[in-house]
Amino acid sequence: MRRELFLFDEFYRSSFGTIIGVDEAGRGCIAGPVVAAAVVLLEPLDVYDSKQLSAHQRERLFEQIQECAKVGVGIASEEEIDLYNILNATKIAMNRALENLHYPNAFVLVDGKSLKLSQQGTCIVKGDMKSASIAAASIVAKVTRDHLMEKFHERYPNYGFRRHKGYPTKEHLENLRRYGPTSFHRLTFKPVLEMLNEELLAKIVERDSQRFSAILRKLNRLVSST
Repeated sequence: MRRELFLFDEFYRSSFGTIIGVDEAGRGCIAGPVVAAAVVLLEPLDVYDSKQLSAHQRERLFEQIQECAKVGVGIASEEEIDLYNILNATKIAMNRALENLHYPNAFVLVDGKSLKLSQQGTCIVKGDMKSASIAAASIVAKVTRDHLMEKFHERYPNYGFRRHKGYPTKEHLENLRRYGPTSFHRLTFKPVLEMLNEELLAKIVERDSQRFSAILRKLNRLVSST
Protein backbone atom coordinates (compact mmCIF):
# COMPACT_ATOMS: atom_id res chain seq x y z
CA MET A 1 0.00 0.00 0.00
CA ARG A 2 1.45 3.39 -1.02
CA ARG A 3 0.50 5.18 2.17
CA GLU A 4 2.02 8.49 1.03
CA LEU A 5 -0.72 8.88 -1.61
CA PHE A 6 -3.42 8.66 1.06
CA LEU A 7 -1.55 11.05 3.34
CA PHE A 8 -1.44 13.53 0.45
CA ASP A 9 -5.23 13.28 0.07
CA GLU A 10 -5.76 13.55 3.81
CA PHE A 11 -4.08 16.95 3.82
CA TYR A 12 -6.77 18.29 1.48
CA ARG A 13 -9.56 16.28 3.08
CA SER A 14 -8.81 17.80 6.49
CA SER A 15 -9.30 21.28 5.02
CA PHE A 16 -12.08 20.76 2.46
CA GLY A 17 -13.97 17.61 3.47
CA THR A 18 -14.86 15.30 0.58
CA ILE A 19 -12.30 15.34 -2.23
CA ILE A 20 -12.55 14.14 -5.81
CA GLY A 21 -9.65 12.93 -7.92
CA VAL A 22 -9.88 13.78 -11.62
CA ASP A 23 -7.68 12.60 -14.48
CA GLU A 24 -7.89 11.91 -18.21
CA ALA A 25 -6.65 9.37 -20.73
CA GLY A 26 -5.92 9.79 -24.41
CA ARG A 27 -4.83 13.40 -24.56
CA GLY A 28 -1.73 12.54 -26.61
CA CYS A 29 -3.50 10.31 -29.12
CA ILE A 30 -4.29 11.09 -32.76
CA ALA A 31 -7.45 8.97 -32.82
CA GLY A 32 -10.44 8.43 -30.57
CA PRO A 33 -11.97 10.43 -27.74
CA VAL A 34 -10.41 11.84 -24.61
CA VAL A 35 -11.87 10.13 -21.53
CA ALA A 36 -11.92 11.60 -18.03
CA ALA A 37 -12.83 10.06 -14.69
CA ALA A 38 -13.80 11.59 -11.35
CA VAL A 39 -13.42 9.40 -8.26
CA VAL A 40 -14.29 9.65 -4.58
CA LEU A 41 -12.43 6.90 -2.74
CA LEU A 42 -14.43 5.46 0.14
CA GLU A 43 -11.70 3.15 1.42
CA PRO A 44 -7.95 2.65 0.85
CA LEU A 45 -6.77 0.87 -2.29
CA ASP A 46 -3.23 0.21 -3.48
CA VAL A 47 -3.55 2.51 -6.49
CA TYR A 48 -0.86 4.35 -8.46
CA ASP A 49 -0.33 6.16 -11.75
CA SER A 50 -2.02 3.99 -14.41
CA LYS A 51 0.96 4.41 -16.75
CA GLN A 52 3.15 2.61 -14.21
CA LEU A 53 0.86 -0.43 -14.02
CA SER A 54 0.43 -3.42 -16.30
CA ALA A 55 -2.82 -3.91 -18.20
CA HIS A 56 -3.68 -6.78 -15.85
CA GLN A 57 -3.07 -4.63 -12.76
CA ARG A 58 -5.20 -1.81 -14.20
CA GLU A 59 -8.09 -4.15 -14.96
CA ARG A 60 -7.99 -5.65 -11.47
CA LEU A 61 -7.89 -2.25 -9.79
CA PHE A 62 -10.59 -0.92 -12.12
CA GLU A 63 -12.96 -3.58 -10.78
CA GLN A 64 -11.99 -2.82 -7.17
CA ILE A 65 -12.52 0.91 -7.66
CA GLN A 66 -16.02 0.28 -9.03
CA GLU A 67 -16.84 -1.68 -5.87
CA CYS A 68 -15.47 0.67 -3.22
CA ALA A 69 -15.58 4.18 -4.69
CA LYS A 70 -17.97 6.62 -6.31
CA VAL A 71 -17.10 7.07 -9.98
CA GLY A 72 -18.11 9.44 -12.75
CA VAL A 73 -16.88 9.19 -16.36
CA GLY A 74 -16.94 11.87 -19.03
CA ILE A 75 -16.04 11.67 -22.72
CA ALA A 76 -15.23 14.31 -25.34
CA SER A 77 -15.40 12.95 -28.87
CA GLU A 78 -12.82 13.30 -31.61
CA GLU A 79 -15.25 15.72 -33.30
CA GLU A 80 -15.26 17.93 -30.19
CA ILE A 81 -11.46 17.75 -30.10
CA ASP A 82 -11.36 19.02 -33.70
CA LEU A 83 -13.85 21.79 -32.94
CA TYR A 84 -12.57 23.06 -29.59
CA ASN A 85 -8.92 21.83 -29.41
CA ILE A 86 -7.58 19.16 -27.10
CA LEU A 87 -7.19 21.35 -23.99
CA ASN A 88 -10.80 22.54 -24.10
CA ALA A 89 -12.06 19.06 -24.98
CA THR A 90 -10.18 17.69 -21.97
CA LYS A 91 -11.94 20.21 -19.72
CA ILE A 92 -15.28 19.27 -21.29
CA ALA A 93 -14.64 15.57 -20.55
CA MET A 94 -13.55 16.34 -16.97
CA ASN A 95 -16.60 18.53 -16.28
CA ARG A 96 -18.86 15.78 -17.66
CA ALA A 97 -17.18 13.30 -15.32
CA LEU A 98 -17.86 15.62 -12.39
CA GLU A 99 -21.48 16.07 -13.45
CA ASN A 100 -21.93 12.31 -13.65
CA LEU A 101 -20.37 11.85 -10.21
CA HIS A 102 -22.92 14.17 -8.50
CA TYR A 103 -20.72 15.57 -5.71
CA PRO A 104 -21.16 19.30 -6.48
CA ASN A 105 -19.76 20.60 -3.18
CA ALA A 106 -16.65 18.43 -3.01
CA PHE A 107 -13.12 19.75 -3.57
CA VAL A 108 -11.42 18.62 -6.78
CA LEU A 109 -7.81 17.48 -7.17
CA VAL A 110 -7.10 17.39 -10.91
CA ASP A 111 -3.99 16.01 -12.55
CA GLY A 112 -2.14 18.64 -14.59
CA LYS A 113 -1.94 22.42 -14.61
CA SER A 114 -4.05 25.35 -15.87
CA LEU A 115 -7.24 23.29 -15.87
CA LYS A 116 -10.01 25.39 -14.34
CA LEU A 117 -13.08 23.17 -13.96
CA SER A 118 -16.71 23.72 -12.98
CA GLN A 119 -16.09 22.91 -9.29
CA GLN A 120 -13.70 24.38 -6.75
CA GLY A 121 -10.35 22.62 -6.66
CA THR A 122 -6.68 22.74 -7.52
CA CYS A 123 -4.33 21.32 -10.14
CA ILE A 124 -1.62 18.89 -9.06
CA VAL A 125 1.31 18.40 -11.45
CA LYS A 126 2.01 14.65 -11.72
CA GLY A 127 -0.97 14.19 -9.42
CA ASP A 128 -1.45 10.56 -10.46
CA MET A 129 1.85 9.80 -8.66
CA LYS A 130 0.99 11.86 -5.56
CA SER A 131 -2.73 11.47 -4.82
CA ALA A 132 -4.60 8.19 -4.33
CA SER A 133 -7.82 9.79 -5.62
CA ILE A 134 -6.17 11.05 -8.80
CA ALA A 135 -4.39 7.72 -9.28
CA ALA A 136 -7.74 5.92 -9.04
CA ALA A 137 -9.21 8.35 -11.60
CA SER A 138 -6.27 7.71 -13.93
CA ILE A 139 -6.94 3.97 -13.80
CA VAL A 140 -10.67 4.35 -14.49
CA ALA A 141 -10.05 6.76 -17.38
CA LYS A 142 -7.35 4.57 -18.94
CA VAL A 143 -9.27 1.29 -18.70
CA THR A 144 -12.51 2.86 -19.92
CA ARG A 145 -10.75 4.36 -22.93
CA ASP A 146 -8.86 1.14 -23.70
CA HIS A 147 -12.17 -0.72 -23.79
CA LEU A 148 -13.56 1.85 -26.23
CA MET A 149 -10.51 1.54 -28.47
CA GLU A 150 -10.85 -2.24 -28.53
CA LYS A 151 -14.40 -1.80 -29.84
CA PHE A 152 -13.16 0.56 -32.54
CA HIS A 153 -10.52 -2.02 -33.46
CA GLU A 154 -13.39 -4.30 -34.44
CA ARG A 155 -14.76 -1.58 -36.72
CA TYR A 156 -11.36 -0.52 -38.16
CA PRO A 157 -9.13 -3.62 -37.83
CA ASN A 158 -6.53 -2.35 -40.32
CA TYR A 159 -5.29 0.38 -38.00
CA GLY A 160 -4.26 -1.75 -35.03
CA PHE A 161 -6.17 0.25 -32.40
CA ARG A 162 -6.16 -2.70 -30.01
CA ARG A 163 -2.38 -2.47 -29.76
CA HIS A 164 -1.57 1.25 -29.82
CA LYS A 165 -4.92 2.63 -28.54
CA GLY A 166 -4.73 5.58 -30.95
CA TYR A 167 -1.28 6.86 -30.00
CA PRO A 168 0.99 7.90 -32.91
CA THR A 169 3.17 4.80 -32.95
CA LYS A 170 5.17 3.78 -36.00
CA GLU A 171 2.60 1.07 -36.77
CA HIS A 172 -0.31 3.51 -36.49
CA LEU A 173 1.31 6.11 -38.74
CA GLU A 174 2.22 3.49 -41.33
CA ASN A 175 -1.35 2.17 -41.38
CA LEU A 176 -2.68 5.72 -41.52
CA ARG A 177 -0.60 6.39 -44.64
CA ARG A 178 -1.66 3.08 -46.16
CA TYR A 179 -5.41 3.28 -45.51
CA GLY A 180 -6.00 6.98 -44.97
CA PRO A 181 -7.69 8.81 -42.08
CA THR A 182 -11.12 7.91 -40.74
CA SER A 183 -13.74 10.06 -39.01
CA PHE A 184 -12.51 8.43 -35.79
CA HIS A 185 -9.15 10.19 -36.17
CA ARG A 186 -8.45 13.65 -34.81
CA LEU A 187 -8.33 15.32 -38.17
CA THR A 188 -6.90 18.64 -36.94
CA PHE A 189 -3.84 16.95 -35.42
CA LYS A 190 -0.83 17.55 -37.65
CA PRO A 191 0.16 13.91 -38.41
CA VAL A 192 -3.40 13.34 -39.69
CA LEU A 193 -3.99 16.80 -41.18
CA GLU A 194 -0.90 16.43 -43.36
CA MET A 195 -2.53 13.45 -45.09
CA LEU A 196 -5.69 15.34 -46.00
CA ASN A 197 -6.90 17.46 -48.89
CA GLU A 198 -10.33 19.02 -49.33
CA GLU A 199 -11.58 16.21 -51.58
CA LEU A 200 -10.55 13.48 -49.14
CA LEU A 201 -11.91 15.46 -46.21
CA ALA A 202 -15.31 15.63 -47.90
CA LYS A 203 -15.36 11.83 -48.04
CA ILE A 204 -14.78 11.60 -44.28
CA VAL A 205 -16.80 14.51 -42.90
CA GLU A 206 -20.02 16.10 -44.19
CA ARG A 207 -19.30 19.36 -46.02
CA ASP A 208 -22.04 21.31 -44.27
CA SER A 209 -20.83 20.39 -40.76
CA GLN A 210 -18.98 22.61 -38.29
CA ARG A 211 -16.28 19.98 -38.10
CA PHE A 212 -15.62 20.16 -41.85
CA SER A 213 -15.24 23.95 -41.68
CA ALA A 214 -12.90 23.82 -38.67
CA ILE A 215 -10.65 21.20 -40.27
CA LEU A 216 -10.63 22.95 -43.66
CA ARG A 217 -9.48 26.21 -42.03
CA LYS A 218 -6.56 24.41 -40.39
CA LEU A 219 -5.78 22.56 -43.61
CA ASN A 220 -5.68 25.81 -45.58
CA ARG A 221 -3.38 27.40 -43.01
CA LEU A 222 -1.10 24.36 -43.17
CA VAL A 223 -0.95 24.50 -46.98
CA SER A 224 -0.29 28.24 -47.03
CA SER A 225 2.57 27.90 -44.53
CA THR A 226 4.45 25.31 -46.61
